Amino acid sequence: MKPLHPLSLALLACACASAQIYTPPAPTQLYTRSPLLQKVGIDQKMGAQVPLDLTFDDESGNPVTLRQYLGKPVILALVYYECPSLCNLILNGVLHSVKDLSLNAGEDFQVVAVSFDPRETWNMAAAKKQTYVAQYGRPGGENGWHFLTGPELSSKKLADSVGFHYAYDSINNQYAHGSTIILLTPEGRVTKYFYGINYPSRDLRLGLVEASNETIGSPVDQVLLYCYHYDPSTGKYGMVIMNVMRLGGLLTLGSLAAFMILMLRRDFHKGAA
Repeated sequence: MKPLHPLSLALLACACASAQIYTPPAPTQLYTRSPLLQKVGIDQKMGAQVPLDLTFDDESGNPVTLRQYLGKPVILALVYYECPSLCNLILNGVLHSVKDLSLNAGEDFQVVAVSFDPRETWNMAAAKKQTYVAQYGRPGGENGWHFLTGPELSSKKLADSVGFHYAYDSINNQYAHGSTIILLTPEGRVTKYFYGINYPSRDLRLGLVEASNETIGSPVDQVLLYCYHYDPSTGKYGMVIMNVMRLGGLLTLGSLAAFMILMLRRDFHKGAA
């Protein structure tokens, strides 16, 4: 083999040295979240009790507590009313979903939106309520939609109790936060989280029926609750194949039993004749 020229050896040595000096950063180093976003997230706290005696202001500026809105299942939305995008999408998602339900806000469940921006006033809450009650368009809707404001101490304690973490971005004068609605039982315990901005009406209905301890809804809902299982990781209901097969088996056995009884009765009447 012909020996390498001294210049070639020098270039090769430089290349090897450069390769040792430069180490590409790992993917996790390239795509790290900012310190602000590291404070944002949603930790599920199934069964957690929300503090019922925290003080807020309602749409008329009157002091209220969460306890006043319980006794029925509650759809809780943690938002702020001057949010430039996401919060409106969350509330619109709730509106579109509940409009497709036969259940009525105020009669069967409550919608409670709480602003976590302490700078917002009850006048802003009143404007939001007027907009959504008008779009809901059902009699008594004003008794089922509630928009609250209050001090940071109250909203922060409520958010922490349900695992909702948000952070204020002073540069853009906005809040960074997640997108979810939370179902509470009539006693104020967390029972479901629905993520995103679109909440399927079927899932929301089943969640409300389950949260109410099945005191609202129809017999069909009880069958659907047997066939569908809530998946906390996705915030949705999925079909449980084994339960469907069991239900199908019961229906088949019932049909066979009814057929046998019918045939026996016919044979009995023929024998009597």
